Amino acid sequence: MTTITAADVDREVEGATVARLFLDTVAQYGSSTALRWMAGEDWESLTYDELAAKVAVAAGGLQSLGVGPGDRVVLMMRNIPEFHWLDLAVLALGATPVSIYNSSAPDQIEYLVGHCAAKVAVVENAGFLEKFLKVRDQLPSLEELVVLVAPEELPDGVHGHGLLTDSEPIDLAEAVQTGTPEDLATVIYTSGTTGNPKGVMISNRNVCWTYAAFLPCYGWSKEEIAGKRVISYLPMAHIAERMVSHYGMVLGGLEVTTCPDPSLLTAHLGPTKPNLLFGVPRVWEKVYGSLTAMIAADPDNAEVFNAAIVEAIPLRDAAAWGRITPEQQARLDELDAANFALVRALLGLDELELAVTGAAPIPASLIEWFRAIGIPLAEVYGMSENTGPMTFERFKVKPGYVGRAIPGTEVEIADDGEVICRGGHVFEGYLNDPEKTAEAIDADGWLHTGDIGELDDDGYLRIVDRKKELIITAGGKNISPANLEAALKTHPLIGQAMAIGDQRPFVSALVVIDAEVAPAWAARNGIEFTSLEEFAELPEVVAAIEAGVEEVMATFNNAERVKKVRILTEEWLPDSDLLTPTSKLKRRGVNARYADEIEALYA
Repeated sequence: MTTITAADVDREVEGATVARLFLDTVAQYGSSTALRWMAGEDWESLTYDELAAKVAVAAGGLQSLGVGPGDRVVLMMRNIPEFHWLDLAVLALGATPVSIYNSSAPDQIEYLVGHCAAKVAVVENAGFLEKFLKVRDQLPSLEELVVLVAPEELPDGVHGHGLLTDSEPIDLAEAVQTGTPEDLATVIYTSGTTGNPKGVMISNRNVCWTYAAFLPCYGWSKEEIAGKRVISYLPMAHIAERMVSHYGMVLGGLEVTTCPDPSLLTAHLGPTKPNLLFGVPRVWEKVYGSLTAMIAADPDNAEVFNAAIVEAIPLRDAAAWGRITPEQQARLDELDAANFALVRALLGLDELELAVTGAAPIPASLIEWFRAIGIPLAEVYGMSENTGPMTFERFKVKPGYVGRAIPGTEVEIADDGEVICRGGHVFEGYLNDPEKTAEAIDADGWLHTGDIGELDDDGYLRIVDRKKELIITAGGKNISPANLEAALKTHPLIGQAMAIGDQRPFVSALVVIDAEVAPAWAARNGIEFTSLEEFAELPEVVAAIEAGVEEVMATFNNAERVKKVRILTEEWLPDSDLLTPTSKLKRRGVNARYADEIEALYA
């Protein structure tokens, strides 16, 4: 990785703000495509020049509502093109855009909007508007509401989209000079597994510094990354989506295709042909499940394909580390042409140069599998509190590790095993919560992640588990549930898993059947079923899962191994009482939902 110090990054972004750098991007790539989206059956797009014009008009509309320096504007909308120019319009006025999850209930909206004291809220449609109206009387700071797709009759005190599309434009070049690097670029509300979310204050300097530090990790120069295609489909309330697509467009000149719902991602892959794609582990697990189920439908072809993967794994690794011989490269090319190239083309990933996974643990074997078929998947590690990326390695990937510290970043392991980091990407603190801020950032500027990790001799980081989630059995053994869960999910029939064992005599687990894999598995084994619930209770299925669990647990010592499992059929969905919006387990919620099933495991 290029040797770049924190001082190098500091100098590069000195005095920079997101809004000012956006105008630099417009000046350089004005006629290039900035945004694409589906409108009915047709594709529409905006150049950077056209995007800047929309930003100026929207800013004029927001300014007419009194939005100015230091104000906060809440945005609640799906991944639609309007988000990008509205976020920039708020920044151009010296104010702070705050995205919130679309699934937020009225009481959550009341907390979030009240906590950040938003002056204006812009929502996408009547459904989101209704949630705000239910709690508007409890939000004294909220002066104005704007809805992009209005109901037939606008309620009193609510503005339609015309305010943002027909207002007098501001002079962007003049307006952006008022902001400072210390101004907040956004507030990210951590989805959190317990308690109210915390407002992570991310400054303009944080964003500009992080992008400059991470760019060398991509392996592209500033000129090369411009025009790379990316799909924006995850919530903009999540720092990873903001950094990859939104700020990647604003600061780097990416071409962003907006996808309004994650379920539509596969339909957008073919028409977009992304060069860069970020996904949380569950996205990659679903792609893997669908592909393997499709391939397994033809046992003869599946045998050939799986054998090709086994052969390709060490060859891809040798290529990544520069150890591949000409003969090995020729064999890898042969395997790719015969087995993998068509699969990538069918998925719409034949022009994908970099695939990234992050935000939650992923099995190392899954990274190996994707890399074997020519989808260059690499794992990033970080958190909202450090503006997204902390460690990453695109080329010399070690599956099971989350890469090395990005340029300008110090990453160390504290005496108690906790991962800590320091750099210009460390956030400004939690909004209105100095006590929690002091817990997160110590007096020497180290951010405490709450994760237990290990660094190898090459500086690669391995995450062991969340500090607060380690299982301590009744026998006093400390166990990492994440490692067990990753192992369990390598079984083809297990889509999701949660290990249990805190203060218990042994470790057990809840496992969820992968509904996309089950039909093909059943057909291959001559099994018929009418419902997933029936499938999960079939003796053959139970036996296959139990045998698989025993096999994957063989690498753990006896005290760590999962001894019993309860098979479930209801998928755990993101942004629910079971998973955070980024698919992290809410262990307390899972324990509560399945209390009876868990007790039965220990009866």
